[in-house]
Amino acid sequence: MKASLLLLLFLVGCGPGVPKLSHLTQEDAILAFGDSLTYGTGANLEESYPAVLESLVGRTVIRSGVPGEVTAESLERLPGVLDEYTPKLMILCIGGNDFLRQLGEQQAADNIRAMIRMAKEKGVEVVLVGVPKFGLMLSPPEFYKQIAEEFHIPYEDGIMHKVLLSRDLKSDEIHPNAKGYRLFAEKLAELLKKAGAV
Repeated sequence: MKASLLLLLFLVGCGPGVPKLSHLTQEDAILAFGDSLTYGTGANLEESYPAVLESLVGRTVIRSGVPGEVTAESLERLPGVLDEYTPKLMILCIGGNDFLRQLGEQQAADNIRAMIRMAKEKGVEVVLVGVPKFGLMLSPPEFYKQIAEEFHIPYEDGIMHKVLLSRDLKSDEIHPNAKGYRLFAEKLAELLKKAGAV
C-alpha cells in the first residue's frame, strides 16, 4: 500500500513534463530569433537576453533580433539566417509587433507555424516563447500554447508577462530593462536544462 501511494505521488509530481530536446555539445549554436525583445532594446548589448543566456548555458547564442519586425518579415528573413549560422536549436520569440499593428492573431500564428516547420525541416529544434498581447492581462494569446502542443516543443509563457507587469523590470511600456532581460534569460536557461538541451 505504501509503495503504491509513493508511486502515485511521484507520478502526480512529475506531470507531463517538458518536451525533450537533443543535448547540445559545446560546439552547437543556439539561434535567438525574433524582434526587439531578442535584439535587446532597452538595455546594452551585453545585457540582452541572448548575451546573458550564452553565459548561463555555456553555448554560443546568436542574437538575431530586428526591432519592429512583424512575423511576415521574420518568415522571409529566417531561411538566410538558418543557412548562415546552421544552429542546432532556435529560440523563437516573435509576434508582439503583429499585435501592436493589429495585423491579426491568425496571421501571426500561421507565420510562426511556418517558421517552426522551416527550422525542423533543416534539423533545427525549437523552443517557443509566448509574447504578451497588450491589454489588461498582458498575457500571450492562446495560439502559442496550441502551437507548442501541436509541434511538441518546449514553451515558455510566463516570464515576459511577469517582466512587463513590473515597473522595476521594464525600460518602457513594451521592453524589459537589463534586470528584466536577465530574468528572461534565467527562465530560458532553466527550461533548456529541464528539456535536456544543456
